[in-house]
Amino acid sequence: MNTTKIFKIRLKKGDTVVVRSGKYKGKSGVITAVHPQENKVTVEGINIVKKHMKPTQAHPQGGIVELTKPIWVSKVGLMDATSKKPVRVAYKLDKEGNKVRVNAKTKKEIK
Repeated sequence: MNTTKIFKIRLKKGDTVVVRSGKYKGKSGVITAVHPQENKVTVEGINIVKKHMKPTQAHPQGGIVELTKPIWVSKVGLMDATSKKPVRVAYKLDKEGNKVRVNAKTKKEIK
């Protein structure tokens, strides 16, 4: 029985995030993809690797290609618009009863 856990990721595609740890610590970028099965996110300009490609019909030239690989979601934090620092995300119900994302510390609504 192969059951893969789907993680609850509080970040969305299009969010600006700051890397909190690792090789790219302090750098920021926009999330291009979210991978709930792997508990990872792909961030533009972060975790770039070089891959050696053989010539194929899709890539007739072949050679060395730079790819953006996913990074663990625990290593990134949502960038606060005012302080430009990473913040944690919490959820709260608004007046209409809709679930909204808020800054965990200041309780201000995100976007």
